[in-house]
Amino acid sequence: MDLDQLHTFLEIVRLKSFSKAAQTCFRTQPAISAQIRQLEQELNTSLFERLGTRIQLTPAGRIFADYSEQILDLRRRAQNSINELDRVPRGELVIAANEATCIYVLPSVFSEYKKAFPNVQLLVDRSYGGHVVEAVIDNLADFGFTQLPVQEKKLSVLPVHTDEIVLLVPAGHHLAGRPAVTCGDLLNEPLLLPKGGATRAKLNQWLEPVEDHIQISMELDSTEMIKRFVLTGLGLSFMAASHCREETAAGKLAAVSLAPEPVIRRLGLIYRKDKAFSKAGLGFIQVVSERAGMVQPVELPG
Repeated sequence: MDLDQLHTFLEIVRLKSFSKAAQTCFRTQPAISAQIRQLEQELNTSLFERLGTRIQLTPAGRIFADYSEQILDLRRRAQNSINELDRVPRGELVIAANEATCIYVLPSVFSEYKKAFPNVQLLVDRSYGGHVVEAVIDNLADFGFTQLPVQEKKLSVLPVHTDEIVLLVPAGHHLAGRPAVTCGDLLNEPLLLPKGGATRAKLNQWLEPVEDHIQISMELDSTEMIKRFVLTGLGLSFMAASHCREETAAGKLAAVSLAPEPVIRRLGLIYRKDKAFSKAGLGFIQVVSERAGMVQPVELPG
């Protein structure tokens, strides 16, 4: 049994697929299968149940997954401790966040951190919604950025960014000049909504009074796709004001507040309370804390 086998095993558990794990581990599927067979032979038990095209862990597999995570985490802690002897923090940090947060909120954080810790590699795991929280709890990521509130006692939460969710319309649309719109103003408009997540939950609540009468044209999972579709007149949509700052400043799109009260989203940094961080990890928390006070919400023209 070696650490590479444990990493392969946990990748299969995370992705629930041998073929996908083969891609992330840069191996062929037969090689991945051979590693798991060797593990099962050594442990004298089956780790996975094959149910047609699906797989799931056996009871023994669930037990082994817990210990495998502990072993790999202990290995990483040992490596981080050794790296500290150089007085120059090294190693890697895994950050879980959705794509829009990485593009529109985190660049300045990452830039500032790399100036202070140039030898630490930042690995970004693009995750969405509850998957960010799961990744941090399961030690698949050191830190996560997700919408608040987060109801999980195992995690520490640092508020990072406040933003307003706005209606996004083409610049020439008849609603573009409004200071705000109500859900009733959108009854005759095709809507492009995010597929899921905390923002969709907030929008569902805001749209609830007219939910039986609205026209949902599409459900999309990409911020860039939503903006492009609104630009081409396929419908109206919603997103955080900071995510469409460039397009509204250029006059391509218009952002309109939601009434009767603005819909606010709050972003937070999360990490396990019991995690023993190296200087690199503690430095990341410090940089985020300092940058959090510098992040300003987008002011809409009114």
